[in-house]
Amino acid sequence: MNTVQAGLLAAVVVGTLSALGGLLLPRPARSTVVGVGIAVSGVGALVAGVAAMAGQVASFAAPDVLPLSGVVFAVDPLGGAFLAVTGGVAVATGIYGIGYCRRDRHGHGLDGRLVQTMLPLFVATMMLVPVAAGVGTFLLCWELMALTSLLLVVAEHRRRPAVASAGRWYAVMTHLGLVVILIGLLVFSAHATDGSFAALRIAGQHLSPAVADLVFLATLIGFSSKAGIVPLHAWLPRAHPEAPSNVSALMSAAMVNLGVYGIVRVGFDLLGGGVAWWWLLVLTLGAVSAVYGILQAAIGTDLKRLLGHSTTENMGLVLVGVGAAGLFASSGDLTLAGLAMAAALLHIVNHAAFKTLLFQSAGSVVHATGRRDLDDLGGLHTGMPRTTTAFGIGALSASALPPGAAFVSEWLLLQALIHGLPAGVSATIVMPLAVAAVALTAGLAVATFVKAFGVGFLARSRSPEAAGAHESPPSMLAGMGLAAAACIGLALLPTLVLPTIGAVAGGVVGSGDPVTVTATSIRLTDFAGSLSPLLLTVALVVGLVATLAAARALATRRAAREARLWDCGAGPLSARMEYTATSFAEPLQRVFDDVVQAEQDVDVTHHQESRYLVEAIEYHRRVPDRIERRLYEPVLAVMAAWGRAGRRLAPGSVHRYLGYGFYSLCALLILLVVTR
Repeated sequence: MNTVQAGLLAAVVVGTLSALGGLLLPRPARSTVVGVGIAVSGVGALVAGVAAMAGQVASFAAPDVLPLSGVVFAVDPLGGAFLAVTGGVAVATGIYGIGYCRRDRHGHGLDGRLVQTMLPLFVATMMLVPVAAGVGTFLLCWELMALTSLLLVVAEHRRRPAVASAGRWYAVMTHLGLVVILIGLLVFSAHATDGSFAALRIAGQHLSPAVADLVFLATLIGFSSKAGIVPLHAWLPRAHPEAPSNVSALMSAAMVNLGVYGIVRVGFDLLGGGVAWWWLLVLTLGAVSAVYGILQAAIGTDLKRLLGHSTTENMGLVLVGVGAAGLFASSGDLTLAGLAMAAALLHIVNHAAFKTLLFQSAGSVVHATGRRDLDDLGGLHTGMPRTTTAFGIGALSASALPPGAAFVSEWLLLQALIHGLPAGVSATIVMPLAVAAVALTAGLAVATFVKAFGVGFLARSRSPEAAGAHESPPSMLAGMGLAAAACIGLALLPTLVLPTIGAVAGGVVGSGDPVTVTATSIRLTDFAGSLSPLLLTVALVVGLVATLAAARALATRRAAREARLWDCGAGPLSARMEYTATSFAEPLQRVFDDVVQAEQDVDVTHHQESRYLVEAIEYHRRVPDRIERRLYEPVLAVMAAWGRAGRRLAPGSVHRYLGYGFYSLCALLILLVVTR
């Protein structure tokens, strides 16, 4: 038994035992045992994934477990990368969940048997998806992942009515995606000797162009839905905010990655790379999703919903890299293809780290205050200094600024896009637009997280709950600490993980190592371009220290004295005089009003004594999802009309039902007579 087999076996066994513990143990010990079990299971998956990325392989087959197809598992470097990411997220969220799931002073908690049983099962099914090596096995694991995550999303439906609505959206979207994936893979397996991925790889070399296009488009639609890609993203900003925060971290940092995994597995591995227009479509969808997602996040005020839209943005950036890799590979430029794929895979790792930290920090805020609206928060740095520090690290990592974790992966992505300009009019147009989309996304991400961190944590308190906020339990802080350490490590020393990720990316597209890595620097292979994140960080720190030292040296030598700031005679500043999240985003709303089309309303209340004297003014703003309004609302209206018609056709009359049967039988007999 090699390391991959041992790690994966330990992950599955411990996950199963944790689920049994959540079902059978008494309430006081339940969350502790389950949280520790999830963390240990994550360590096993992380070890197995890293070993698989290093070149170890493992396989397992049980042909008699499932009818027709059996159960087939195989671990290769590509699956190992996603297995390792899922394991790493599970370690941090498992420890975090120990304190998060316990009952608070109000009697609210997530330590019920259902939630504590589903949590380790959800993590285990996510670990099995990237190692499934057959159509039946993959679809079974995919559906189990969807069902367990759905039950966790609706865990708090009794406390908030919005949870039930989010659960319905998620259930419909995820199962429609499963149906489309099922169609694509069944059409694919119909042209193969059996449903194993090994047989599909052979069959993929001989598919007709029409069948190959159908398989790719069907699976692209289904997997894009799971990844939250526009226009199939409607479930994500609903489910992620309403789910418990440890579940939100698992879904946003680990589960959505498996949508990208499915696209890469089918498009590059099973279908052999395909044609250029496939990847132009993927790149376009990614660019649109990145820009649209970050626009919604920049204007939104709900902290967890903002992070959900940020997930759409980051998965869009990943698909830009995947699409560019496929486009370069189809034109024969394998070095650039490997570079773009390495950027995409590295961004998946970075996103998993900082989105885990951000959702954990948001969960800590909700745990302490019960509020998610940034306009109601503020002043959290006083009562929650560790959570504030954690969110600040996550915000910097997500902002694509040095020394943030996302900076290196987005730099690699931009280098691939800038150096590659394949032949063809369409690619010549799309590539510069993709560069512009990535740059615009990076700028809006900075504005988004400056708003979230500055208004939500550093400003004055805007509610009694925010003013009385308290720090989270030690286990929650420990989980956030692990995620923060991962963010810092990936920001300062990406050279530790990039060689392995580059090797995986090269194996996917059939190229050599796209980057040359030394102890502190990253250099592009065959292209001009190098970066040293550690030295860049040191230079930034030295420059900051030198600036502060110079300012202190040039300052006056007089003794410092405390004085009140000049306030123009208006008195001490209050929270009402500071920027809110709404007002901070108002300039961006004006610039992109043609895209977001925000709805605004101003209510003016006058004094009863005189209508010329204003008592209060209330400003309301709502930012509807235009894609949802144009695409989903008409479909829902048609379905509602169909339901009303169905109620009229079924009034409860037995005579009418017998008539339906009689007329249907007559119509069937007439059809048989005519067609024979």
